Amino acid sequence: MDIVTTQGNSVIDPNKPMFPISIVSSILKVHQRTLRIYDDENLLVPSRSPKNRRLYSFNDIERGKFIQYLTRELGINLAGVKIIFYLLDQQKVSPDKYQEHISEVAKNLNITLEIQQENREKLSRRGRKPGKKATDDDDDDIEE
Repeated sequence: MDIVTTQGNSVIDPNKPMFPISIVSSILKVHQRTLRIYDDENLLVPSRSPKNRRLYSFNDIERGKFIQYLTRELGINLAGVKIIFYLLDQQKVSPDKYQEHISEVAKNLNITLEIQQENREKLSRRGRKPGKKATDDDDDDIEE
């Protein structure tokens, strides 16, 4: 069992659910709805409190960071993320080695840092009208 040691030499179980969805969404810099979608898709399934609130562990947060790496850096959709988790499980890769393993696979497939940057740029433009930049005002279409 992995443990996290704090200053007072007390031990925290990284699997212990203790963080509510609001804190985790802030840590991962995603909307709470994104975390609910991950839960619905069985990608990041938190524990539940007696009042049925989602509670995340340190390991859940690390898994969320890995999901973000796959989606944001490599441009993989959630269906692809599910497949990757399945294959990592089949290969018996430990969760703390996921990113290292996938980075090595990306390198072997010639998915360079430049391609990863292009993916980030494409994802940042998703949902915007062609020709518009993020700084353009979308209020031009409103008639007064």
